[in-house]
Amino acid sequence: MLFLVNLDILLVNHLKGMVSLDEPLRVGYRTSKNEEYDYHSHPDHYEIYFFHAGSCRYLIHNQIFDLIPGDLLLMDGMTLHKPNINPNKEYVRSVIHFSPQWIKSVLLEIDSMYLLEVFERLHHCLIRTKENNESKYLEDVIHRLYQKKIEAIRNNTVNESELKILLIQILISVHHLGQLDSIKLPDRKTDKLVHSEKIAEYIQVNYKNKLSLNGIAEALNLSKSYVSHVFKEMTGFTVMEYVMGCRLNQVKYLLEMEPHKPLKDIAYECGFESVSHFSRFFREKVGITAKRYRHSRLDNN
Repeated sequence: MLFLVNLDILLVNHLKGMVSLDEPLRVGYRTSKNEEYDYHSHPDHYEIYFFHAGSCRYLIHNQIFDLIPGDLLLMDGMTLHKPNINPNKEYVRSVIHFSPQWIKSVLLEIDSMYLLEVFERLHHCLIRTKENNESKYLEDVIHRLYQKKIEAIRNNTVNESELKILLIQILISVHHLGQLDSIKLPDRKTDKLVHSEKIAEYIQVNYKNKLSLNGIAEALNLSKSYVSHVFKEMTGFTVMEYVMGCRLNQVKYLLEMEPHKPLKDIAYECGFESVSHFSRFFREKVGITAKRYRHSRLDNN
């Protein structure tokens, strides 16, 4: 308790007064709405995903997790991920997206940068809490953070110190859970999961090349129909949708990290067969042109 009191004093001194909210933090608590999801990433945010109830199979990079209540998923900004859910079944989760830059200065002051190491070192992982006491405490803090965020939105102002205190409490709890139960992979996987992960891994390595369902099936010594069926069943989307998701993510990365590289070079380097197809696909999925996306990302740096 003394730590939290001292932390509160530190943050109040560190952050004077009330400031407007610019989305460095997004919180959803026990969301139950079922939606369609694309394979996606959050370049500027880390994600804490807490699964509470229902049915969900989650694809992260090239790993597939069958979630059980109490599971925590931690993901860095560049990790591609997608939940595969049954729209006719319950699906309850809490999700926090936060900018590491928004919290780093405070973590540095209290010598607690280790709280971000799991995101930076592992990139993504599963913590199986089995709904222990620490996970119940974590859910309570997430709820309080959610209430503070709703209050901030309602009033159009926010006391950042309060939000940062709660986020740090959450990061500490996540750290404890990782140590108590350790970061685990699921028990022995079914053949379908193993094959789906091999398909995803193959695509992750080869998405820059010309890929086809036939070619992937031959490379993995599987039948074309099996590859198509099992990947859709396990991940919720088709093999080619996954290929295009990998290409799009790499495009976003290169647009920002190599600002002077021509768009046509990026398109071909990421596996697109024509600039026109690249332009149409990017605008359809992102909502703006690649050129505008690049300018917006560079302007925010």
